[in-house]
Amino acid sequence: MRNTTPDGAAAEVLEWADGAHRDAVGLASMLGVAPERYADDALALMPGLQHYVDRLPLGEFEQSDWITLHTDLTSYLGDVLVRRHGAAWKKVDDQSSPAGYRYLIEAEGLDGKTRRVEPYDVVMEEFQHLPIDVGRMLANAEAVLGLTGK
Repeated sequence: MRNTTPDGAAAEVLEWADGAHRDAVGLASMLGVAPERYADDALALMPGLQHYVDRLPLGEFEQSDWITLHTDLTSYLGDVLVRRHGAAWKKVDDQSSPAGYRYLIEAEGLDGKTRRVEPYDVVMEEFQHLPIDVGRMLANAEAVLGLTGK
């Protein structure tokens, strides 16, 4: 019998990925997309999510509101990349990060090269170019990973 228990780092990544997925499914449920529908097509959430962020009073947001929105969008972005493109969450050491590591998404591009993107950064970039556009955010991540044609 083989021991298939993941090592500590792999278990942390699985926990992170599961958390991102649960957050995305919860967001979908909150916005009226059934978990089964989301499981069939994660993009089914995109119109409702866009409508939701369009209606947010961003000018009145406090720091905790921005953190929640950032977490939700990061989770959704990562989960879509995993589900649509077979990407995977990876934990990488980064001494410039307060935690000493970062969670990135890794995928093989159309050219066969493996690339990484940090969903956290993609969402933060979107916050710098308001209004938030969920489709643009996803397209930017896909472009960095080489998942789209030129």
